[in-house]
Amino acid sequence: MLSILGRPLIGLRGSAGPFGKAIVAMADALAKIPDVEIDPEGTFKYILVRVKVKDGDVHKDIVRGTKSAEYHNHIFEKVNPAMEALGMECKCLGGGKIEHNNQDKKLRVFGESTAFGKADHSVSVEKLKSTFSDYEITWSDDKK
Repeated sequence: MLSILGRPLIGLRGSAGPFGKAIVAMADALAKIPDVEIDPEGTFKYILVRVKVKDGDVHKDIVRGTKSAEYHNHIFEKVNPAMEALGMECKCLGGGKIEHNNQDKKLRVFGESTAFGKADHSVSVEKLKSTFSDYEITWSDDKK
């Protein structure tokens, strides 16, 4: 459960005044951000990003990946302004690659980012499982 200032978020909904309502609205906005947005097929770079409410403690980790990114920072350069527009701030926790085979329903997470370091692939895989529950998803520290 999300909590703010030691009180359950649910308890703030009706009684916290404008400040509490703003916090609840930001937490709701955070919850609406998709956990995963990746290309539907192919091998491509990905990053694991921690998104948090500006000036707050509420956060979540998201996975973003695309073939259109030549470098991992190109993904972050698109994600960061989009999150800022929602009143969020974000930090890249690392990167790697994803091999997405949608025909066989398989995802393989591997590699690392030169700029951001290696993402915790086990965290990335848990996020991917929430979106691709019918896929076989594996990860390794292999470079290729």
